[in-house]
Amino acid sequence: MSESVAIAVIGGSGLYKMPELRDITTAAVDTPYGPPSAEIVFGTLRGKRVAFLPRHGIGHIYTPTTVPYRANIYALKSLGVRFIIAVNACGSLREDYAPGEVVLPDQLVDYTKDERGRTFFEPGLVGHVSVAEPFSAELNEIVASAVEAAGGRVHRGGTYVTIEGTRFSTRAESHMFRQLGFSIVGMTTCPEAFLAREAEIAYSTMSHVTDYDSWHIAEQPVTVEMVVNTLHHNLQLAQQAVAIAAEQIDETAQWPAHFALDGAIMTSPSQIPPALFKQLQPIIGRLYA
Repeated sequence: MSESVAIAVIGGSGLYKMPELRDITTAAVDTPYGPPSAEIVFGTLRGKRVAFLPRHGIGHIYTPTTVPYRANIYALKSLGVRFIIAVNACGSLREDYAPGEVVLPDQLVDYTKDERGRTFFEPGLVGHVSVAEPFSAELNEIVASAVEAAGGRVHRGGTYVTIEGTRFSTRAESHMFRQLGFSIVGMTTCPEAFLAREAEIAYSTMSHVTDYDSWHIAEQPVTVEMVVNTLHHNLQLAQQAVAIAAEQIDETAQWPAHFALDGAIMTSPSQIPPALFKQLQPIIGRLYA
């Protein structure tokens, strides 16, 4: 039986290789959507148990399209997770969001094209969840303050546009995103943030700016080398910020994200197929307790 935790971190495998982490264990968690990206790593961080999940798997084997997003969020929800701090790389679409800095976006646009497993709801169980505010404002503030306390420069707010990948944007696409008013661009926050909301988990993404995408004529267009170098440089900042944020989170807090399914289910309970009802118990169980 896997242990129960309230706080989880989704990001690179290097995040949990921090000196402060104690009593490390791992567990394989099965889900109706297959296994998550990797085994869940548990550790004690400043007195709290925290779960870590490398989004792209050990050795970075999943593309942004093929990450098992539903399995990842389902696995964390089944462990009792109520707060997710996501860590990712992003390109900046604004002059004032410079490489090496961190953005806590408050809005999200889904520009992906392939089917990534966007929802837990299926025929037989219809739900319409509000994501007008796709990130948890409360968790965003905790994470932003943690980045500052760790010595990083942070920007509160901005619109994150998720593209399909695996390629980077053309210069024309990059200019289009700027004209549409987007702030940063990345490849993984959709559908991760939306699935977390369906699972009633407060979600925030610590987005590390690695480049100016392709629009900035005074800078070189984004390359893998740029992304890797900046993430490597920012790894200690991310680790420290995660530790500080975990320490500040009240694991019993009741935030709007924790009640996202209130009024969202349209299907009459008598019409939900028993097998589907059982499958989604970790997601919808609060409503039918």
